[in-house]
Amino acid sequence: QVQLVESGGGLVQAGGSLRLSCAASGRRFSISGMGWYRQAPGKERELVASITSGGSTTYEDSVKGRFTISRDNAKNTVYLQMNSLKPEDTGVYYCNADVLYFDSRILTRRWGQGTQVTVSS
Repeated sequence: QVQLVESGGGLVQAGGSLRLSCAASGRRFSISGMGWYRQAPGKERELVASITSGGSTTYEDSVKGRFTISRDNAKNTVYLQMNSLKPEDTGVYYCNADVLYFDSRILTRRWGQGTQVTVSS
């Protein structure tokens, strides 16, 4: 099974920046789409940003101009640079990856364990 390991969360003051990373590891696989979701307390998980294998990106409206998603295909890693953070950005951030296993030809979505981002006012 491909595993996704996130890092980079933490506590930051409003207006500050954080950079999240998510690295995929395993054997005999490739990754197409990757993305970041977040879940605030009492709310549903929502898509923050996504990126295709070719580098096309989409963003949730509230983060446009502040967050940047990128990836390093050679390292199977996706990043989320978060600038001008606001208290409403607080939540658990999860990365995902659409994984194709070479041997079984099964395409499945894998999730990271989540990393907490807290923005104080």
